[in-house]
Amino acid sequence: MGTDISDLDSFAAKIWAAVIAIIFLMFVIAVVASILVTQRTVGRIEEINATSRAIMQSGLDKRIPLRGSHDEWDRVAENLNLMLDRIEALMGDVKQVSDNVAHDLRTPLTRMRGRLEKAFHGGRIGENDQALIGDTIADLDAVLGMFSSITRIAHIETQVRKGAFRNVNLVEIASEVVELYDAAAERDGTDLSITGDREVRVTGDRDLLFDAIANLVDNAIKHGRAGGKIVVACENVDDGAVIAITDDGPGIPQCERDHVFKRFYRLEQSRYTPGNGLGLSLVAAVANLHGARIEMLDHSPGLQFKLWFSAPAS
Repeated sequence: MGTDISDLDSFAAKIWAAVIAIIFLMFVIAVVASILVTQRTVGRIEEINATSRAIMQSGLDKRIPLRGSHDEWDRVAENLNLMLDRIEALMGDVKQVSDNVAHDLRTPLTRMRGRLEKAFHGGRIGENDQALIGDTIADLDAVLGMFSSITRIAHIETQVRKGAFRNVNLVEIASEVVELYDAAAERDGTDLSITGDREVRVTGDRDLLFDAIANLVDNAIKHGRAGGKIVVACENVDDGAVIAITDDGPGIPQCERDHVFKRFYRLEQSRYTPGNGLGLSLVAAVANLHGARIEMLDHSPGLQFKLWFSAPAS
C-alpha cells in the first residue's frame, strides 16, 4: 500500500514538472514570437520613416519598398506609394504648366521688346514717348528675366546638368562672385570680403555654383544692413566642404525660413521692392542637384547661409 502511494506521488510530481515545463516553454515561445513580431513591425515602420525622410530631403521620386508578403504592411505601403504617385503627378502638372507658360510667353515678349527697341532708337519720337518706351522696355526686361529664371530652375531640377560636373575650387568661384559684386556693395557702403581656406575642392557644375553663390551674395546686399558687413567664407570640413555667406542685417524670421525657397515667395508682402522671389529657389535647385545641404543660422544680428557639400569624388 505504501508503495502505491509513493508511486502515485512520484507520478503526480512528474505531471507537475511536465506542466511547469510546458508553461515555461509556452512563455519562451510567446516571448520569442512577440520579439519577432515587434522587430518585424518596427522594421516596416522604419522603412516608411526612411522613405519619408528621403522624400523630404530629395523629392517625391522615392517609394516605400514592398516585401511581396501581401500582408497588411504591404497593402499600407502600396496605398502610400499610390498616394505619392498621385501627388507627384499633380505637382508635375502644376510645374509643367508654369514652365510651359514661361517658355511660350518668352517669344512674343522678346519680339515686343525688339519692336520697342527699334522705336526707341528710331529718332522720330518725342522725349516723353521715348521715356515711356524706355520704361516699358525695362519692365519687359524684368518679365523676361523672371521667365528665364523659371526655365533655368526647371532645367536644373531635371538634373540634366550633371554631365558638366567637374572637380572645381569653390574659393576661386566665390572670389569671382565677390569681385563681381564689390562695386554694388561699395555703393551701399557695405564691406564685402572673402575668407577661409585657400583651396576648397568640390564636384559640381562651375556655372551653376557661381549662380547660387551670386544669388546669396546679391540677397545679402539687398536685404542686409546699409553700411554693414558681408563675409563669404569657404572651408574644408571632415566630410566635405562648406561655404557660408554671413550678413549683419535684419535676417529672416524663424517662421518664414521654411518658405523662402519656394518660387515667387517674398518676405515683403507688398512686393514693392525689386525682385521676383526666384533667387533662393534657384539656390535650392542648385543645392539639390549637387546633393548639398542648405542651412540658415541666426548671426545676432544678421543671417548666415551655409551650403554643405560632400567630399569630391576621387
